[in-house]
Amino acid sequence: MNTKKNSGIFIALILSTGTLLAQGGDTINLQQLAEITVTADRLPSLLKSNAGSVSVVTYVTLSSVPKGIGAEEALRLVPGVRIDNQHNGERVHMSIRGQGILTERGIRGIGIILDGIPVNDPSGFAPDLYDVDWSAVKTIEISRGPAASLYGGSGAAGIINITTFKGSDKPFGGQVTQTLGSNGFSKSFIQFGGTQKDLNYHVSYSHSRGDGYRDHQAFSGDILYEKLIFTPSPRITITQILDHTYYFHQNPEGLNMSQFDNLRQANQDARPFNEYQRTNRTTVGFTSSFRLTKSQEIRASSFLRVWNYKETSNKFAEYRDHNVPGLSLQYNLRYGSPDFRNTFSLGTDLKWQDIEMHKLQSASDPQRVESRDQANIETDSLLANQIISQKSLGLFAIYKMEIGKLNILANIRYDKVGNDLTDKLLPPEIWITSKDFRKTSFRVGTSYSFSEIMTFYANWGQGFLPPSIEELASNPEGYNGFNTHLVPATSSCLEAGLRGFDGSRLNYEITLFAMSTKNDFFRFKQSGRGNQEVFYGNAGNSSRKGIEAGISYKPVELISLQLSYTFAEYKYTSATVDPVYTDQEYVLTMPPAPGQWLPNSPRHQLFAELDLAVTRHLTLSLSTEYQSKWAIYTDSMAYAGLLDPSVYSNWQDGFNLYHARADYKFRVYGADVECFLFLRNLTNRSYMAFTEPDPDGNSYQPGPGREIFGGLKISF
Repeated sequence: MNTKKNSGIFIALILSTGTLLAQGGDTINLQQLAEITVTADRLPSLLKSNAGSVSVVTYVTLSSVPKGIGAEEALRLVPGVRIDNQHNGERVHMSIRGQGILTERGIRGIGIILDGIPVNDPSGFAPDLYDVDWSAVKTIEISRGPAASLYGGSGAAGIINITTFKGSDKPFGGQVTQTLGSNGFSKSFIQFGGTQKDLNYHVSYSHSRGDGYRDHQAFSGDILYEKLIFTPSPRITITQILDHTYYFHQNPEGLNMSQFDNLRQANQDARPFNEYQRTNRTTVGFTSSFRLTKSQEIRASSFLRVWNYKETSNKFAEYRDHNVPGLSLQYNLRYGSPDFRNTFSLGTDLKWQDIEMHKLQSASDPQRVESRDQANIETDSLLANQIISQKSLGLFAIYKMEIGKLNILANIRYDKVGNDLTDKLLPPEIWITSKDFRKTSFRVGTSYSFSEIMTFYANWGQGFLPPSIEELASNPEGYNGFNTHLVPATSSCLEAGLRGFDGSRLNYEITLFAMSTKNDFFRFKQSGRGNQEVFYGNAGNSSRKGIEAGISYKPVELISLQLSYTFAEYKYTSATVDPVYTDQEYVLTMPPAPGQWLPNSPRHQLFAELDLAVTRHLTLSLSTEYQSKWAIYTDSMAYAGLLDPSVYSNWQDGFNLYHARADYKFRVYGADVECFLFLRNLTNRSYMAFTEPDPDGNSYQPGPGREIFGGLKISF
C-alpha cells in the first residue's frame, strides 16, 4: 500500500469537499488564536507577535480526544513533536525536533509546566505525565526549539506549558464524563468549581483503567487535582494547587523479529517476572503575582513533590522514594510609551531532589497466572543501596523591546547542576561520588508583523542537556554508583518562519530550523545485565534540519480542516569514541557512525483532521495519520547490516492510519449533553507504533488494531 499516495488523496478530498459545500447550518467554533496570550517564554506576549515557533492547543481541540489519557491525543496536531505511548497511558517517549528521543523512559530536555509548577527535576528530566489529566486541561502552549536560556536543562528542546480549567464564574458548575472502549478501556471523570467573592475553586478527579491491546499491558490510574485562586485585590493573585496521582501499569516490553506473527504477545520475560511500574505521587504548589506599581511586578512559585516508585524487571526490583522541592522568583519591569515599550526581567530557579533507592534481585515464577496483581519474586540479594542528592541553580535575565510592529527579545541564563551519590555498599571513606555540570546559555529573537495575515519571526537559541539522574544512575560498571563518563550535550538552533491569522477562518505557522548538537547521546546495553537495564554514552555530534507546518482552515461555516506536517532530517555527523563503550567484551553496542540517521525519526510526519457540522447538533470528523519509514539502531554494526539479519533489520516501514468520530450535542433540563463515538485505525492495519535501539533485538513496539470508544459528557 502506498501510504504517501493515500494521504495525498485524503487531503485532496478534504479540500475539494470544502469548496463544494454551501454555507448553512451550525458553525464549528474556532477560537481567535491571534489574541491568545502566550506565557511559555516567561514574559506574556500575544501569539501573533511571538518571536519563536509556538503552537497553542485550545479546548476546542482537547474536547475531541477519544480517551483523555494520552499526550499523543492532545498534541496530535502539533508539528515537530513526536510521542510514543507504550502503555496506553502516560509512560511516554516524547521528543521535540529529535531532542529526547533516546530516553528509555520519561521526557528529557523538554520543560513541562503544569499551572506554573514545573514537572521536571533539577536536571530537566520529567519521569512521566501521570499528573496531567487531559480532560481538565484548558490550553497547551508548545514552544519548540532550544530554550535553555529560559529554563536551563528542561528547555533544551522546548517548553510545554499546560493550563487547567479554573472554576465557573457562577457559584457552582461542573462536568461528568464516562468513556468506554476497546480492550477493557474505561475512564470516569468529574470536575466542578465556582466563584465565591475573591475565591475561585476547581476540583477534578478521574479513574482510568484498561487491559491494553497486548498481553501483560493492563493499567489503572487515579488523578485528584485541586486549584484555588485567591484575588484579595487587583494587585495580588495567589494560586494554590494540590495534585495526587496513583498509576500502575504492566510492562510488556518490546518484541523481536521472530515474534511478528503475534503482535499482541508480551516479551518472554515480562510475564514470569511480572514486570510493571507503580507510581504514587503528591504535589503541593503555590504561584503568586504581586503588582508593586503599574510598571513593576513580582512573580513567585514554590512546590513540594513527594513520591515513591517501584519497577520490576527480569534482573531486579527497584524501589525509590523521592523528595523534590523547588522555588522560582521573577521581577518584571515595564516602561516606555505605547509605541515604544520595554520589559526587563530578572529571576532565579532553585530545585532540589533527594532519592533513596535500593534494588533487590528478581526471580522468575514460571507458574504465575496472568493477572493485575503486583506480586513479584524478590530475593534477599541487595544489588544497590544508595542515596542520590541533586540540586540546581538557575539565574536568568530577559529583555523585550516592542517598537510598533517590531519585537526584539534577548535572554541569558546561567545554570549549575550538582549531583551526589552515597553508595551504602561501599566503605564510608569512598562511598560518595559527585558530578557537577554548569553552562551559560543565550537566545535572541525578533518578529515583525507586516499585517495580521503575515508575521515574520526568527531566533537563535542554545540548548543545555545535562545527564539526568536516570542516565547517571544507570552505571555500566556496576548496579550502583554513577556513570562518570557522561558529559552534557549542548546545542544551538537557528529558526525562521511565518505565521498569520484571518479571524477564525485561517491561521497558519511555517518554520524552518537547523540545529547542531555536540556530545549527543546514544543508548547501549551490557552483557549479563538484562533487557531492562539501558545505559547511556556520548555518541559525538549530530545535525537536525527540518520544516514544521501547522494550518487551520475554515473554507465555509460548516467545515474546519486542521493539518500538521513535519519534515525531519536528523543525522549523526561525527563520533566520539570512548574505550569504555567500544570493548566488545564489556558492552553490546557500538557507537553510531557519522551519516547515520537518529533512530525513531521519520523523515515525514503528517496528521490531518476534517470536521463537518452536519446539523446544529451533529458533527462528523475524519482524520489521517502518516509516518514514513525510520531507522531503528544507533549501533553502527546493526545499522550497516553487519549483524545477524534474522535479529537486526535497521529500517522500519512507516504507516498510514485513518480515524473517524461522531459528536452529537443537545441541551436538556439546563445541562449541555454530548455523546460521542470514535473509531481508531478504521482499516485495522497492523503496524509498528515505534521502535527502540535495543541491542538484544527486542526493538519493536506494535500499535493497536481497530479500536472503538464511546462516551457521554454532561456539563452543568
